[in-house]
Amino acid sequence: MMTFELTARRTDSRGSIVTSKDASLIIDTGMSGRPDALNPVELLLAALSACIIKGIERVGATLDISYDSVHVALTAHRPVNEARIADISYVVTIGTDADSTRLDLLHKNLMKFGTIYNTIKSGTTLTGTVVAASR
Repeated sequence: MMTFELTARRTDSRGSIVTSKDASLIIDTGMSGRPDALNPVELLLAALSACIIKGIERVGATLDISYDSVHVALTAHRPVNEARIADISYVVTIGTDADSTRLDLLHKNLMKFGTIYNTIKSGTTLTGTVVAASR
């Protein structure tokens, strides 16, 4: 079993600081919001994007897919009067010459082995595509 640890501490009425390992991140936890920090939904999307990019790093080499860039665009929808995310959609654009068959295989691996991906998918509709960008 792997263990992950993180601490969060409120710094003022607008924000908090999260610390794990040697990294720290200011987060938006205030009611008025703050443009210089990620709010909880954005943190969830950031975790999903990191999961996708890390998965590409891992699986891309196994599938012999060379690439020079990865861009992940995510959109989440939250019902106005409900405390949940209804759905998340994504488009992963990879700078590669790989054909659509190889990209489909890459996508299947991302969906199968992504820890954050599967955690979110278990309670939220999650849809997306992986496409090639011309180099």
